[in-house]
Amino acid sequence: MACQSCATGKDGQPKGCKNNGTCGTDSCNKLTVFDWLANMSVPNGEKPFDWVEVRFKNGRKHYYHNSENLTLSIGDIVATQAQSGHDIGMVTLTGELVRVQIKRKKIDTKNDVWKIYRKASQKDIDIWSTARDKEEPMKVKARQFAIDLKLQMKISDIEFQGDGSKATFYYTAEERVDFRELIKIYAREFRIRIEMKQVGFRQEASRLGGIGSCGRELCCSTWLTDFRSVSTSAARYQQLSLNPQKLAGQCGKLKCCLNYELDSYLDALKAFPKTDAKLYTEKGTAVCQKTDIFKGHMWYAYEGEWMNWHLITAAQAKEIIELNKKKEKVASLEEYAADLIIDTKTEFENVVGQDSLTRFDSLKHNKKRKNNRNRNKKSTRNTVEAKTNNNNTSNNRKPKRKPNRKKAQNNNNKTNESK
Repeated sequence: MACQSCATGKDGQPKGCKNNGTCGTDSCNKLTVFDWLANMSVPNGEKPFDWVEVRFKNGRKHYYHNSENLTLSIGDIVATQAQSGHDIGMVTLTGELVRVQIKRKKIDTKNDVWKIYRKASQKDIDIWSTARDKEEPMKVKARQFAIDLKLQMKISDIEFQGDGSKATFYYTAEERVDFRELIKIYAREFRIRIEMKQVGFRQEASRLGGIGSCGRELCCSTWLTDFRSVSTSAARYQQLSLNPQKLAGQCGKLKCCLNYELDSYLDALKAFPKTDAKLYTEKGTAVCQKTDIFKGHMWYAYEGEWMNWHLITAAQAKEIIELNKKKEKVASLEEYAADLIIDTKTEFENVVGQDSLTRFDSLKHNKKRKNNRNRNKKSTRNTVEAKTNNNNTSNNRKPKRKPNRKKAQNNNNKTNESK
């Protein structure tokens, strides 16, 4: 649940609660419980429940006894009891819902009692904030030390105690790791008390957070608190391809969301015959190859003709199985599949309004053709103009006189006679 007046500003901070990036009512943080009993008053003669829920870094929560009868509300920063020193956290839940949470998580309120000392002062908050600023650079150094010692482990997160006297190193490892030498290096380098705590890969993803393949924030870092086991049979029932790259989440394990719709798929599969049931026909024995739960279709192929699939409905498959139980055989699956012939011809439409991808190539090609055509046209025009010009010039010139052959012969005769 988010604030009703919460809005995001230009710098990414919420404007509604005016709390500098952290929701004042704690309704925008991860793993938050909505207090639907907040507006209800306690009956007469009943005392309010004196336990509160306090949240620390990355959704870590503990329940503390308000022995000092402090007036606490959601969003208050308090100093709480720790094994040594004190810790700083934020109150996330008060009232009767805390009783329900304690009962659900089976916390012993008689023996396992932790107290709230006081509301945090400004000095406590300053020490807490300076300790939190040291976590990221310290994590880089801690990972480098583990690499230098060649330990098969990964330092995923570091959490400082509120008074800055202790740091908890969260790590993941597939096998048991001997980190005694590593703790000595950490204590000598950072000069604080060190506590090593191993977490699973799912817990690591919930602490670090991230965006899933669905585009939303990870379920384990927002609302999911119990990590149930996920098996590949859940993917098989949902007709999903057993591709580990698609089925695995950021933790490297199978996605928790595979269990969300598993019950509805199991209910839908009750209307289908078992996939291992064979259909006996006069043409041969057919085996199930694929099932479409949403459309209610099943694909069968004859033994020996595995490439030819025949589409029938689940009701038709049940009908054939009932006939086979009576020791009767149908002629073939083609009789049933003839009614479900699907036209595989697809007609693509330009829904978005975009042109073809080769529109630029075709334009370039047309430009070349146009240029060639223009050149040819220009050359033909030039030749035609040249011919017309030649004709015009020849018409304007005076015609040449032909030589008089008779006069030339007479002149030749006269020269011969004179000789």
